[in-house]
Amino acid sequence: MDTQQSDARPVLEGPDIERVLTRIAHEIVERAKGAEDVVLLGIPTRGVFLARRLAEKLEDVTGRKIPCGSLDITMYRDDLRMHPPRALARTEIPGDGIDGRLVVLVDDVLFSGRTIRAALDALNDIGRPRAVQLAVLVDRGHRELPIRADYVGKNLPTSLRETVKVQLAEEDGRDAVLLGAKPDATAAEQ
Repeated sequence: MDTQQSDARPVLEGPDIERVLTRIAHEIVERAKGAEDVVLLGIPTRGVFLARRLAEKLEDVTGRKIPCGSLDITMYRDDLRMHPPRALARTEIPGDGIDGRLVVLVDDVLFSGRTIRAALDALNDIGRPRAVQLAVLVDRGHRELPIRADYVGKNLPTSLRETVKVQLAEEDGRDAVLLGAKPDATAAEQ
């Protein structure tokens, strides 16, 4: 375990995350008047797992299977040239598409808003939804763009010296949201 994770404290554990997703599912059904035309699109990596879990919860609430897919935003990011190359993830759009549907983008952490801006650009290349909403597990603030989530699991005010790490069983072997300090420059050099 790296220093950043060992110094991190959990702010949400597995049961908390399940409760949050259940609440968000109920909020989606209420706002979407039954979620008849809802399509969930998760943003890789952890947003995809959260979208799948949310789809299961929506099916429990509505009794209907909710279309769920993923939306890779890699080539739409505005920081591509500032970071090392990354592997492309998969974009999987449900068979009925997104045209005229209510698309709920799902991500783990909302921070600057740049990931969601990239997701909106990617969505424009795929189709024309009736509306787009955003569901996030954690909103940590510090927006750089005028973007806000419609459904928030936990508002977690942070400083820029802190990190928020979401762990999900599908990727990390456990469910947790960890808040920790960013490693300082001298510690990173050692």
